[in-house]
Amino acid sequence: MSFLLRIVCVLCVGGVLAAQRPEERELGLALAEAGSSAVDFMRVAESHLAKYPKSARRADLERALARAALDTKDDRRIILYGERVLVRDKDDLELLERVAQALLAREPGDKAGCQRALDYARRLETGLRAAEKEPPSGTGLGKWREELDRDLGRALLLEARATGQSGKAAEAATVAGKAFEAYPNSESAREAARWLAAAGDREGAVRCLAEAFSIPEARATLADRAAVRTRLGELYRQLKGTEAGLGDLVLEAYDRTTALLAERRLRLRQLDPNLQVTNPADFTLSGLDGGKLALASLRGKVLVLDFWATWCGPCRVQHPLYDQVKRRFKGRPDVVFLSVNTDEEREGVREFLEENQWDKKVYFDDGLAGLLRVSSIPTTVLLGKQGQVVSRMNGFIPERFVDMLSERIEAALKP
Repeated sequence: MSFLLRIVCVLCVGGVLAAQRPEERELGLALAEAGSSAVDFMRVAESHLAKYPKSARRADLERALARAALDTKDDRRIILYGERVLVRDKDDLELLERVAQALLAREPGDKAGCQRALDYARRLETGLRAAEKEPPSGTGLGKWREELDRDLGRALLLEARATGQSGKAAEAATVAGKAFEAYPNSESAREAARWLAAAGDREGAVRCLAEAFSIPEARATLADRAAVRTRLGELYRQLKGTEAGLGDLVLEAYDRTTALLAERRLRLRQLDPNLQVTNPADFTLSGLDGGKLALASLRGKVLVLDFWATWCGPCRVQHPLYDQVKRRFKGRPDVVFLSVNTDEEREGVREFLEENQWDKKVYFDDGLAGLLRVSSIPTTVLLGKQGQVVSRMNGFIPERFVDMLSERIEAALKP
């Protein structure tokens, strides 16, 4: 939710009591004057709490202050208000992560702060492990797993950093290794190298830095990579007295991490064949009958994709018109009509088809609607014989739909 919307929510809640309590009226006016500025909101809210320390709205305002601090990347206030919120809401995963980060960044030498950061990071890991036991149904399983692994990796990384900054380098290196296992990336490899070096294991640190250098990172800058290269060279020279052989070690790390990332992508694709697919013609749709349809198997044909939903009234009006078009091309094996349902809840689709006597050869969009940016339904999309989008009809004109769609199909069939 944007910060502006959060302010609106605060105002709406306060408005209930505004006519009865001067404190609420004063707060409402001050917030209205602050507008959508996070900085002005924090000023107003803190002034209000200083004037009314026993305000009935303290919990709401402190939560809003914590969110405003996140928006403005204000570590001091993230810690101040985030920790107060976490006393009341122990399972706010975003705050657990950001408060731990802020503590480690702002107070790296403070053992008490490191211990609090470690406690928050462990609570974050516990919350993520609980979420791991409840995978979503339907689409997006691969993306969910990818995001969960990334979050787990970050939680373990924070645990490692807090542990290391508390003076336990060897233990921190072990936890950083677990972060790398959860989500292999350059940052966790660098963290492991940092604490291995601090623990006196230069050889292990070199291995981890070589992996960090070999893993591509979209957000890494040339300066970031140069820093890794410099540190890698320093440690290697301390071990060997020269950089001879370092190139071979980096190539071995490259082969190792490339194989590791490929294996991970394969596992995720097994959960979701559409993960990271950017070409609609390469999508795989799941059918109402439980089967799978790889659109790539239909390459060389014109595909007519009808995006609809059970709750869509215009879809019901369009359906018989769509059937008329299908009958016009009944004898054409190079034209394939696909009924693509976009309902979030799939349980009622079969019953809807039976009640309305619609053909049950239906597929679920499985993210294809999002890839094609279908923002309203009914929408009809035509893919040409090479899988390219050749036509899109958002909505329909009843008296013209049959002829318009037929004409577009004929055009797509032309060599």
